[in-house]
Amino acid sequence: MGYLVGVTTLWAFSFSLIGAYLSGQVDSYFAVLTRIVLAALVFLIWLRPRRLPLGHVLGLMAIGAIQLGAMYIGFYQSFLLLSVPEVLLFTIFTPLYITLIDDILKGRFTPFYLLTAALAVLGAAVIRYANISDAYWAGFLVVQSSNLCFAVGQVAYRHLAPRLPREVAHRHVFGWFYLGALCVALPAFWLFGDITALPTTSLQWGVLVWLGVVASGLGYFLWNKGACRVDAGTLAIMNNALVPAGLLVNLLIWNRDADVPRLVLGGGILLASLLINTWWRRRHQASLGIA
Repeated sequence: MGYLVGVTTLWAFSFSLIGAYLSGQVDSYFAVLTRIVLAALVFLIWLRPRRLPLGHVLGLMAIGAIQLGAMYIGFYQSFLLLSVPEVLLFTIFTPLYITLIDDILKGRFTPFYLLTAALAVLGAAVIRYANISDAYWAGFLVVQSSNLCFAVGQVAYRHLAPRLPREVAHRHVFGWFYLGALCVALPAFWLFGDITALPTTSLQWGVLVWLGVVASGLGYFLWNKGACRVDAGTLAIMNNALVPAGLLVNLLIWNRDADVPRLVLGGGILLASLLINTWWRRRHQASLGIA
């Protein structure tokens, strides 16, 4: 749990740093590529290529490609369509996706999740009920695609980690995770990047270095390590601990003019959807005798 709490505190500042210094100023594909390259460099120092079977290498690379590469591309695009508080609030659905993916892996389907998802969409509409546009809903969907990638990666890593050789420390193989992400980020920048929108100030470069080395490099390693040490329910809850932490940082430092009452109302509905989902899941598990 300590790993998850520490990374949550670290990531709470990332949303605002991206929104304040990078979004709309630095090409999003370049920002994604830079973060992943820097994170990869941190762990390539420890990488021990011969200590892992090919199947595990490909598994780690696939998880990195989804959880980090594909997720980051959608994540950065969302800042071009939404405000930082909106991006934060819309990440609240990640626990729902974690539960749904867990259901899929266990060969079951729970229709009740559709109800909580519909309630969550209502909360999203409340946040900007007076100014809803196609771009707003596009941003909402982009964030959800990003959330889904992050959820898939977490669940997949939890399933893969116990199969890794016990004599090999995770830091010696985690570089494959970032190399997998690089396989997505590099072609994306090559195809869609704008070389005329590169960082122009030392502050922007500094933010990218911080996000790459610390938030992405150490952050994702420690988060995935922590995810393997807690149950799925705790992991789902910790995914949403980032929302209040990130909102607090953004509203107090960068976005003091935000419509706080509307954010509170819409966020309350989003939170209600999550609480209803959690209550129902626990009740259902209790009826099945699952601890």
